[in-house]
Amino acid sequence: MTVSVECIVFRCRKQEEMYLYLRADLNTAELPQALLKMTGHLTPVMNLDLAPARKLARVDVAQVIGALRETGYFLQMPPDGRIKAHLYSGD
Repeated sequence: MTVSVECIVFRCRKQEEMYLYLRADLNTAELPQALLKMTGHLTPVMNLDLAPARKLARVDVAQVIGALRETGYFLQMPPDGRIKAHLYSGD
């Protein structure tokens, strides 16, 4: 069993500094509609091969890998206090 997970990182249009990690074997059309509505347009910014030894700047790599394996995606929220008020699913 391989311990690394390949993913694509997308910038979310509706919120600065919010990123969506998507397992490389999936595409954005497979994401829940509520999530797509919350993120807005997704712009790919990089491909990553995540392994437990890799360090990420703002999130724990083990948490991202777990979410990618379980649901296929991980939403990285902006740092504390930087969430725009309009960021809710009814927007």
